[in-house]
This record gives sequence, C-alpha cells and structure tokens, in this order.
Amino acid sequence: MNEKLILNAKILIVDDSDANLRLLEELLAREGFTQVLSTTDPTRAMDLFNALQPDIILLDLMMPELDGYAVLEQLSKRITPDEYLPVLVLTADSTITARRKALSLGAKDFLTKPFDSIEAMLRVWNLLETRMLFCALKAHNPLFEMPNHFLKDK
Repeated sequence: MNEKLILNAKILIVDDSDANLRLLEELLAREGFTQVLSTTDPTRAMDLFNALQPDIILLDLMMPELDGYAVLEQLSKRITPDEYLPVLVLTADSTITARRKALSLGAKDFLTKPFDSIEAMLRVWNLLETRMLFCALKAHNPLFEMPNHFLKDK
C-alpha cells in the first residue's frame, strides 16, 4: 500500500481530555499525518464527521454529555453497511463489557489507556491500510458489498 496515500488520510479525534488530544495529535504529526481534526466536545462529533469525512476516527468512551457509545450509535446511522470506516476506541475502561459493547456498536479496534504509543500508531496504520484497500476494491468493483457482521443479529 502506498505510504503517501495513507499519510493523506483524514483523521478525526474525539476525546474530552485536552492532554489526550495533544498527545494523539503529536504522535500523528510525528508519523507524518497532516489532516487531523480533533475536539473535546463529543456533541460536535457528527458535525465534524460530516465536514471532514474522515478515513479513521479515534474515539474516547468516557465523556460527559455524550459518551463514546452514543457517538458510535450516531455513526452507525451515517455509515452505510457497504462502507468500511474504522473507529479505534481509546479508553481507560478496560472491562470486557466495554470492549464488547464498543465492538458491537461498530468500533473496529480497542486500546486501553494508558496505551503504548508505538502500538497505537501501528494500529492506526493497520486500520488505515485496510480502509485504503477497501476503498480501492470498491472503486474497482462498485458492486462489492461488505459481508454481514456475524454479531449484528445477536
């Protein structure tokens, strides 16, 4: 996969902690990503999603007013079933319940805070590579459909 293509990816970060946003922005900048938009206000997530049309979303779960689960539910109404948009959840909640709920609501990966910065960036790269490959496949085969997720009906 073309590294330059991945570096041009649009990244949305939603986390209520300024310190977490700055850390993630710094890590992404060091990797060479330049199209990064972030907010500490989860109620703005959908407006920013619509404006940016991100290739990946980094999302905290435990936030005031609107938690990450609610954001995932809102995203599920905007992302069509034949689309692949990775959401990487970054949260201090290490319970299996949190993992299962986030993944069942559409998150594609999950990291517990405090996280290893190298592992976090590797996960971002991997998710973006998958997104770019999916988009390339979709461009070559417009009739391609995502397989049904086996947990959706459960």
